Amino acid sequence: MLFKERLRELRTTSPYTQKDIAQKLNISVSAYQYYEAGKNEPNIEKLIILADMFGISIDYLVGHSVQMKDNAKSFD
Repeated sequence: MLFKERLRELRTTSPYTQKDIAQKLNISVSAYQYYEAGKNEPNIEKLIILADMFGISIDYLVGHSVQMKDNAKSFD
């Protein structure tokens, strides 16, 4: 499942913690952890928030594109 792998990679290369992302999504940390574990998937509203947070396309996030987006955020 590409979504969970991309989500985990995006989070670990960003300054965000699981708690930060869960708060932004207005869900519990355990609900967010289910996303990274592949046990649950976010609805479209949550996908939009995630894509905006990381500056990427939803297509990239869900594995329909190999290109993030020209203006992807850099967390260096």
